[in-house]
Amino acid sequence: MIENLIDGPLWYFSLAVFVIGVVWRLGAIIFASRKQDLSVARGAAGPAAVKTVFGRFVPHKEIASQITVPIVAGYMFHLGLFALLFFAAPHVVFLEENLLGFGWTPMPHWAFIVAAQLSFLGLIMLYMRRMVNPVSRLISTWDDHVAAILTFVVMLTGCFALLEGSTGLRLLHRFTVELWLIYFPYSALMHTFTFIPSRAFTCLLYTSP
Repeated sequence: MIENLIDGPLWYFSLAVFVIGVVWRLGAIIFASRKQDLSVARGAAGPAAVKTVFGRFVPHKEIASQITVPIVAGYMFHLGLFALLFFAAPHVVFLEENLLGFGWTPMPHWAFIVAAQLSFLGLIMLYMRRMVNPVSRLISTWDDHVAAILTFVVMLTGCFALLEGSTGLRLLHRFTVELWLIYFPYSALMHTFTFIPSRAFTCLLYTSP
């Protein structure tokens, strides 16, 4: 009964909430009404926006030494999680059989171990800094904590689910993923999709003529 619920209706419900929520949030950002820009443009807006989007991947040299830990930990976590999501063998099989209808070559087991360790370590470092740094702790909201803890739980249950002989552990991981998908569009996790338009619009709206 529980297995059928998690593998069936709850999966489709969580996926629908995720897709509809993400599209709705992005649409609200992209099509929001704005005041007319009366300033004289210094050049083409498109190239400036693209430059800002990619230029922000590297911190300004004036502050780079002060944010070394969050920068390194951030790249460890996000790149590691990206590799796990799209190149871990169980995920490649799942995407092929349940969503896409095609697959690709998964990363070898040793790369999976490295990606998992980097991702876990990066997330732990980021959360510890959030708790230890006075400024980060002050501006953190309950959403920041829930998003970090829920992501950690999803990753942890994913490691448990590698024991493929245990249906219970597989179901536990899938259930936490479904909770994560439902929470995703209405939380800080949306920065996965919004950081690009956010950087571009910031450049277009606040760059002086």
